[in-house]
Amino acid sequence: MESKSADYTYDFGDNWEHKIKLEKMLPRDKNVGYPICIAGRRACPPEDCGSIPGYEHLLEIIENPHHEEYEEMMEWLGGGFDPEHFDAKEVVFDDPDERRKIAFE
Repeated sequence: MESKSADYTYDFGDNWEHKIKLEKMLPRDKNVGYPICIAGRRACPPEDCGSIPGYEHLLEIIENPHHEEYEEMMEWLGGGFDPEHFDAKEVVFDDPDERRKIAFE
């Protein structure tokens, strides 16, 4: 294999840059539907939080219940947000064929 990592930009407006690193290839299990996520770290930032500076500001606000924007931010977040949360079982992959259909409509 030539490259063991890939760069991925999500939301070109906010420019979230990700490095995806292939650490190990496991044998394929014929009883598993792929792709699957087996591990990860931290929750993804909420949609439309304003790129890295906006996300950092959000984290400052939710860490301080006395912050003047705390109540508003918690309402926007739907009641809460744990930036440390990650559960591989909650990761959902889109069907790439469906995504291609939408892209070429």
